[in-house]
Formats: sequence, C-alpha cells, structure tokens
Amino acid sequence: MIQVYTGNGKGKTTAAIGLALRAAGAGLNVYIVQFAKGRQYNEIRALKKINNIKIEQFGRHCFIKECPDKIDIQMAQRGFKRAGQIILKKKFQLVILDEINIAVKLKLIPLVNLLKLIKRTPKGTELVLTGRYAHPSVIRLADLVSEVNDLKHYYNRGISARRGIEF
Repeated sequence: MIQVYTGNGKGKTTAAIGLALRAAGAGLNVYIVQFAKGRQYNEIRALKKINNIKIEQFGRHCFIKECPDKIDIQMAQRGFKRAGQIILKKKFQLVILDEINIAVKLKLIPLVNLLKLIKRTPKGTELVLTGRYAHPSVIRLADLVSEVNDLKHYYNRGISARRGIEF
C-alpha cells in the first residue's frame, strides 16, 4: 500500500512517525529516510532507541525552502538511491520517505524516478510519502491520501518552534 501525507498544515511527519511507532510495536521493521533535513530533531533521538526502526537523513543542517544548492541535490539523490535499495531488499515492511514531495517539488529528485519507485514497491511493503505539494501523479498512484490543512497556527501570532513540540 502507498500512503501520502501532504498539505500545508503541521503534522505530516508526525503522523508518519506515529505509524512507525505502531508498526515497530507490532514487530515490523521500519526504515525512515528524511530528505532536505539533516538536523538532529528530538524525534530522531527517540526513534534511534528502537531496535526495529532505522532512520537516515540526507540533508544539510537547515531545511531547504527554495533554491537548493548542488550539495542538496547530491544528498537527496543519494538518499533516494538508498531508499530504492532498501525497498527492493524487502527487509523493511514499512518505509517512510519523509519530505519526498518537497524533494520532488524542488527538483532534487525527478518525479519520474519517484513514480517508478512507487510502481516497483513490493506488495508486502507499506510505503509512506510525506511533504507538502504531493504531485497529482503521486496522489493517483496512492492507496491513501491525507491532506493536512492549516486552519489556525500559533506561528501566525509570532510564536517560534518549541523544543519537544516542533523539533
């Protein structure tokens, strides 16, 4: 099954991590690859303590919003190649490509490559794709699509990201 968490609201990665915890608790092996993120977020620290969850980041310390550098493209493509290898080995029952939609939107990963990977994903692998701007072609291939909308957010009142809540 292919799941997509997209939209402008807060909670896409959080939903995917919740699913990872549920799967790990059920004894499934989970692989998470993060694109465009390289900072050691607190959820990374927690997830690394769980034996059947493996997480790797393929991004610099900062989160890319626009105009990626060559290094950003190289890192994302390295992460995408690694994810493809992991998926085809069939060792992990849940694979999360966190912020893959952003990576495609910013042209770090070609859309056609993501579509091929989705189509090649083995039946026994649950593939989760997160990030804003999910491409309509990705949505068409998905079995589940959740759009997280931002109806109200305290950022708009000038409240900064808080340790343990946003990172």
